[in-house]
Amino acid sequence: MFNSKNYSPQQFQTTSHAVVLESTKSMQWLLVVGLTFWTIMALPLLGWADSEKSAEERGLAIAVEADKRDTGFGDFTADMTMILRNRHGEESIRELRTRTLEVDGDGDKSLVIFDMPRDVKGTAFLSFTHKVGADDQWLYLPALKRVKRIASNNKSGPFMGSEFAYEDIASQEVEKYTYKFLREEIYEGQEVFVIERYPVDKKSGYTRQVGWVDKDHYRPLKIDFYDRKNALLKTLTYHGYQQYLNKYWRADEMRMINHQTGKSTILKWQNYKFATGLTDKDFNKNSLKRVR
Repeated sequence: MFNSKNYSPQQFQTTSHAVVLESTKSMQWLLVVGLTFWTIMALPLLGWADSEKSAEERGLAIAVEADKRDTGFGDFTADMTMILRNRHGEESIRELRTRTLEVDGDGDKSLVIFDMPRDVKGTAFLSFTHKVGADDQWLYLPALKRVKRIASNNKSGPFMGSEFAYEDIASQEVEKYTYKFLREEIYEGQEVFVIERYPVDKKSGYTRQVGWVDKDHYRPLKIDFYDRKNALLKTLTYHGYQQYLNKYWRADEMRMINHQTGKSTILKWQNYKFATGLTDKDFNKNSLKRVR
């Protein structure tokens, strides 16, 4: 024990100061060691164990931001040229028109009308996309003179012989997928996010999709589609983006390549017109036979 009686006042003051200083240093050292120990112990809780959740949250945030930037256009019409190409490079061409109506609180409504060639002229496809649950889709075939409802388990089938499935041409609502952020990289000279999304619908033709989204405008640049066996099935790329109404980006061309069959489909878009005054009455399944 420290005994002050054995020291002069000056010695006592000096010695006390040294003891306090040494004690303070010891406490600081113990504090550092303690904090370091608990920091190491907490690392799994703060980062490692949460890495999957963080990747999911970031992937979802990117999808939400992309959707936010494309919300509010109201409606638009456009003309399309569909080029079907078989594995030998032989082509067939179709001319189409499309109308799209944005719906508050739900997915978009869209109508596609085929004008050429003669064997598909008058064919019309109507789609009511929903944020939750199966979409409603109908196809009018003039040769049969009847409206055919597309069953939920057929959404993965080819749309009019193209490499686009019925589920591909519906509006891509955020709620239809769960997400995971994968990485950042450079794609064709642009900085992009690479995210993975997994269809909520168990009847989807895909196990997952990997998308490349540009950082500046949150536009999709490329999507890889994986089939039910988790093998790469198709790749969709977007080309020639144009901006409309100083806000909304639309690609002039979309190319879908089927890696398993060697077939491909190109969609060329022209004559975009926004705010045309479309209403629910322009998307009526009962009038599909009379649509022009």
